[in-house]
Amino acid sequence: MDQNWFDQEGMDIAWCPGCGNYAILNGLKQTLFELGIQPERLVVISGIGQAAKAPHYYQCNLFNGLHGRSLPVATAIKAVNPELIVIDESGDGCMYGEGGNHFIHAIRRNPDITNIVHNNMVYGLTKGQASPTSLQGFKTLVQREGVFHETFNPLAVAITLGASFVARAFAGDVAQMKEIFKQAITHKGYALVDVLQPCVTYNKLNTYSWFKTKTYYLESSHDPHDRIEALKRAWETERLPLGIFYLNPKPTFEERLSAYQESRDPLYKRSPDLKKLSKWIESKRGF
Repeated sequence: MDQNWFDQEGMDIAWCPGCGNYAILNGLKQTLFELGIQPERLVVISGIGQAAKAPHYYQCNLFNGLHGRSLPVATAIKAVNPELIVIDESGDGCMYGEGGNHFIHAIRRNPDITNIVHNNMVYGLTKGQASPTSLQGFKTLVQREGVFHETFNPLAVAITLGASFVARAFAGDVAQMKEIFKQAITHKGYALVDVLQPCVTYNKLNTYSWFKTKTYYLESSHDPHDRIEALKRAWETERLPLGIFYLNPKPTFEERLSAYQESRDPLYKRSPDLKKLSKWIESKRGF
């Protein structure tokens, strides 16, 4: 496999110098290379925001959806062609705010996709207002007296809903982030990877040094199949655990679709049965 397919030389990247998005971009590119995933097999979907620009910097198939609406697109693409590697990559505001409802129901459906969320605890594209994951007391030009809402906990929500893979990584540790990405991409089913990352322009609280002080890795003795223990760890706030919290293998959305009960061929490879279609249309006349 030619490593040049993800080189960034000469590429104009629209992020601030020092942004955590760069580390996530480089970490995922290295992961894809090390897994031997060819560009034509990869589809990266995103919504709107700074993190949602990431697919523009890969050589692959990509789709930019509406703000918060990337997960339905990712689910549909995987259903139509299960042979593809599908990654949905967007930010905390896009995924947990505008996309909160889709986030919940993607977990319920369990499509075989990887959901990477750039979590910088702020809205970067729209100039720094609080996001669902902003900490209480965080002050912005909009929340001038500080955030008073309870912080949204995506890991606890995902584990409660029985997601098949739930993990958290830190953009400041690319080596470990890569290992988590590898396990998420090779996992069969919906895989959430919430990546903590700094926003160097609009979030002066949650900096690289803050994250390094406030995070630690789950012990090797942690049992990711223990749902109650995973929930307990997800609710830790004094220090934020990193690693794979929860594993819950189960049938995927695609496996349950009637279209794949008799044939595993992707839908795009099939020819329509015009006689059956005509018969169905005739049966509906008069309704």
